[in-house]
Amino acid sequence: MQLKPEQLDAHLKKQLAPVYFVSGDDPLRVMEAADAVRAAARAQGYDERDVLTVQTGFDWYSLQSEAGSLSLFSSQRIIDLRMPTGKPGREGAQALRDFAEQLPEDTLLLVTAGKLDPAARKSKWVQALDKAGVVLFVWPMDAREFNGWVAARMRRCGLEPTAEAVSMLADRVEGNLLACVQEIDKLYLLQGAGAVDADAITRLVADNARFDVFGLVDAALAGKAARSIRILHGLEAEGTAPQIVLWALAREIRQLTAMATQVAGGQAIPGVLSRYHVWANRKTAVGTALKRLKPAECNAMLRHCASIDRISKGRGAGNAWDELLQLTCRLAGQEVLSVA
Repeated sequence: MQLKPEQLDAHLKKQLAPVYFVSGDDPLRVMEAADAVRAAARAQGYDERDVLTVQTGFDWYSLQSEAGSLSLFSSQRIIDLRMPTGKPGREGAQALRDFAEQLPEDTLLLVTAGKLDPAARKSKWVQALDKAGVVLFVWPMDAREFNGWVAARMRRCGLEPTAEAVSMLADRVEGNLLACVQEIDKLYLLQGAGAVDADAITRLVADNARFDVFGLVDAALAGKAARSIRILHGLEAEGTAPQIVLWALAREIRQLTAMATQVAGGQAIPGVLSRYHVWANRKTAVGTALKRLKPAECNAMLRHCASIDRISKGRGAGNAWDELLQLTCRLAGQEVLSVA
């Protein structure tokens, strides 16, 4: 049986399954779902817990051994199997299937894992765990879901936020759930339960958005103009030298120009990305930019970089930050703002 994270609490109040599998790439939500299962199990007499962590050289026979051994201290126990990569391998997959198909008495299996790819989610071992108990996939939240999560989390602590306060807090933490929880706890400690408005967020909550030049470059490459502008304003507010921002943008645009020229010459984007040794976690963003930008546009941005360099050194008229905003918008694929 598959459940959504928000359905877990209601399920645990009604029943306790013999198997729970929790998977996702958000450590906080995976951890809290596992905590909820463990708490519900303890409330029903599962007082003993054996923790197994899957790592290089892990002996999957230990799972079978734990399942077959008698408990020394409790009639009911939890086998807490932690699988960070979400890849049990052939031996592990078979061990999990065997466990799910022959459930030991008075034993609850809790498996936590990292994010699974689509093929792994359809594998026989996942299907076996699904058939034997509950499978819960923790998906990334969009902006609307995240705001709802923030509001619910605040109310759980006794805070009554306005819609503006929720939006402001969500914006400040920029999807960082752990930072959000810390800020909510701090709000409660500083002012106690009760109403929370935008003024309270402004006074008491730190801005946990991580403004850095590399984040700016990646956001612009991905075509995320609004985020790029926000990061740029954050860098300016933090006192970052415009020359550092220009260095990061110019460095990326120079390489982008060379790659765009090869793509325009008929070479496939994946091959070009490999030849230029683009990191795996950046290939999507850089590939998106290569689909959008032509060599002429890249060359125009390089000339713009040279102009900004002169302005930043006092050798040209203008404001370096205004020009960096123009350049960032161009790299993100947005129309260049007109300057009076």
